[in-house]
Order: sequence, then C-alpha cells, then structure tokens
Amino acid sequence: MTLDEFRTTLSDKEPPQSASLLVAALWHDARDDWNRAHQIAQDIENEDGAWVHAYLHRKEGDLGNAAYWYRRARRPVCDIPLESEWTEIVASLLAR
Repeated sequence: MTLDEFRTTLSDKEPPQSASLLVAALWHDARDDWNRAHQIAQDIENEDGAWVHAYLHRKEGDLGNAAYWYRRARRPVCDIPLESEWTEIVASLLAR
C-alpha cells in the first residue's frame, strides 16, 4: 500500500485490514483518536513502537515523555512539524 492509498482509507470506518498494528495506530491518530493510537503503540515493544509512541507523546505535548521514547527508538528528538513526522513514520512503516 502506498502512502496516498493509505490516506484514502482515513475516511473508512476501520483501518485497512492489511495494515500493521503501528500503521493502524497512526490511522487512529489521523482520525483524532489519540487514545486508541496510544493504546496500540504502547503495547509494541520494539524501536518502531517506541518511535510511534514518541510521536504521540510529542503530539500530546508531553515532551519529556516523548524524549524518553525517542531514545528508546534510537532516534533524535524530532522537531519537524507533527504532520511531517506522521508522514515520515507512515511512509517508513508502509515501505517494509
């Protein structure tokens, strides 16, 4: 699935069935369901899960917690616009 194809699913009732859990988390985030996105991301204990978790806490405004999760993801603390980081994460996860 391409990023553009993924974006078209944002008007659907559910995330695409082919989406990984982390892509589904970002789908929920894009639909303003931060809590559901966070619930999914916090249960995935790898670097990608930490990256999504970091992004979500940055979006929430909890920068200290976000910094912790960026370290767990082995990534620098992000300072690009949230929309750009969301796109970067989704594109990275879809490319796998």
